[in-house]
Amino acid sequence: MAIHTAEYSASYPNVNKCPSVVIPEYAFIGRSNVGKSSLINMICDRKKLALTSGKPGKTQMINYFIIDKTWYIVDLPGYGYAKISKVKRESFRKMIEGYLQRRTNLQCTFVLIDSNIKPQQIDIEFINWMGECRLPFVIVYTKADKSKDDELEKNIAAFESKLQESWTELPQRFRTSANKREGRDELLDFIEDINQKFAAWKQS
Repeated sequence: MAIHTAEYSASYPNVNKCPSVVIPEYAFIGRSNVGKSSLINMICDRKKLALTSGKPGKTQMINYFIIDKTWYIVDLPGYGYAKISKVKRESFRKMIEGYLQRRTNLQCTFVLIDSNIKPQQIDIEFINWMGECRLPFVIVYTKADKSKDDELEKNIAAFESKLQESWTELPQRFRTSANKREGRDELLDFIEDINQKFAAWKQS
């Protein structure tokens, strides 16, 4: 799938304020500094669509990007960022969970995992929560170019081993590198397939 236009649409403080138009949307979420903005820019082939920052916790609202005027990418705040108040963390949690559980045209959530580090309990807990809520999601390993192949494989295997303590069948996984554009075609093909099914459903 080729992307012809990708534009920032708007930001919203909670799910009740999100757009009323019914088109497919895909959420991106992960721990702070997991490479979410870089991945979104890579997917859309735009250098500065989503703002990147070396400072974690920059995304603080539900950010919408309209793609080819037919579907949305939704950039959610990162979880696990400790350098904010407990009140703010709780506000983020309610915002994220409210959106993920109540947004009816959300087709899939891309849960981003840094492939360069050992398994993080907060990632495992978030994925298990998604499963308990029966919410559709896939796992996206980010920054695949930052480590040697054997270290990368070791980290991914360790993460999936931790998941298998709770899951009998793992969700679909993708491996990506924003710098090398790895995984872009696979992610876009995945989204295109869902968009086609959504269009067929609307016409039925």
